[in-house]
Amino acid sequence: MELRNIQRVYLIGIGGIGMSGLARYFHHLGCIVCGYDKTSTDLTNDLHNEGIQIVFDDKAEWIPMSFQQPCDDTLIIYTPAVPKDSVILNYFKNKGFELFKRSQVLGLISKSSFTIAVAGTHGKTTTSTMVAHLLKDSGNDCSAFLGGISSNYQSNVLYGKSNVMVVEADEYDRSFLTLYPDVAIITSMDADHLDIYGDHAHLTESFKLFASQIKTGGTLVHKNGLPLDTGYTYAIDDTHADAHAANVRIADGDFYFDFVNADVTIPNIKMGIAGTHNVENAVAAIEAVLRLNVSTDAIKSALGSFRGVKRRFEYIVKTPQHIYIDDYAHHPEELRACISSIKRLYPDKKLTIIFQPHLYTRTRDFADGFAEVLDMVDELILLDIYPARELPIEGVTSDMLLNRMQLQNKRKLSKQEALYAVAHEKPELLLTVGAGDIDTLVHPLKEILNHE
Repeated sequence: MELRNIQRVYLIGIGGIGMSGLARYFHHLGCIVCGYDKTSTDLTNDLHNEGIQIVFDDKAEWIPMSFQQPCDDTLIIYTPAVPKDSVILNYFKNKGFELFKRSQVLGLISKSSFTIAVAGTHGKTTTSTMVAHLLKDSGNDCSAFLGGISSNYQSNVLYGKSNVMVVEADEYDRSFLTLYPDVAIITSMDADHLDIYGDHAHLTESFKLFASQIKTGGTLVHKNGLPLDTGYTYAIDDTHADAHAANVRIADGDFYFDFVNADVTIPNIKMGIAGTHNVENAVAAIEAVLRLNVSTDAIKSALGSFRGVKRRFEYIVKTPQHIYIDDYAHHPEELRACISSIKRLYPDKKLTIIFQPHLYTRTRDFADGFAEVLDMVDELILLDIYPARELPIEGVTSDMLLNRMQLQNKRKLSKQEALYAVAHEKPELLLTVGAGDIDTLVHPLKEILNHE
């Protein structure tokens, strides 16, 4: 596949965060871009407004005429999240098209670039977006494919004229093994996606293989304590790591820290976003961009202006009466990091969270971990499990989680009931969290809390 010859691109599952980034990329190059997805979202609306044609009926007759016969200038991209019985997916297969996974195309795009790839079961979206911003803001141009919408750039894809590319390396379905980076960051290797990997050992093996694919002379940066034998380590308050954050503190609601490695100390860095876990992400990002000779002053300035990623510890309401934060966390360790940071920021406020579990398999595999972490909050509203690509598993329900918890102030509600509860109770500190469609509650909750 020669990408320079491509004039038409069809994406099956175009509304996914990674797929939409590719849609925007090829549209930016001047290609005709079309696609299918199951449901309309804010992101698909944005793509439509940018001139990309999208259909929401899984019917072959909706495929444009120009995409109905295989051709060297036509590229068909699909995501493994699309059901195997999709009519549109099977139309292209039966017509003899060569279909490419999103990850394969990303590998082809980044093949000739100086690539910084950020992997990890959590932390990778914020860290990759942070790396891209550190480069852009310091005048070091780059392109980027991100796993979320950057609040600084209002997009999940950035276009640059240099040969430097930042990519989020997704471990799902072993997608990141299409990448051969010059610099790789691995933020975490906790057990996840066990429906794909079977067990934690196979997940770990894939991360090690990803690390082994770094180009000769390249650099691996990884969190201290991960089962990796090479590379530079990073951590918070751990002088045994090659780079660490020291003197982490909160002043007037902002996080500050000092960056320290063997060669450089950057004192009194003010973070533009909150969270102890984001300080750790910043250490990894700094360690990476120092290898591209970004100055310490530029790094310090860029971190102060970094506004994070939509749905990653995102402040929705911040008034004297109410604090409302929305986050994408859907793994026990992500939840732990998010909840711990909120409690550190607001130790005297009662924390209410609305949590939507994501996937039956993940809920089953980490039920005890979810129960333990959710017990950290003051009040829990639990929604039904968001199934995404899965069918129900007998006995795996939100009630199963509630029954494992010690917390007394807990209840399971529908999304509409959750809105009624917030409207009636007006919590002073609210967190919505999950990777399903819980984001549809964000705007109505914002309206409720802003208009008493």
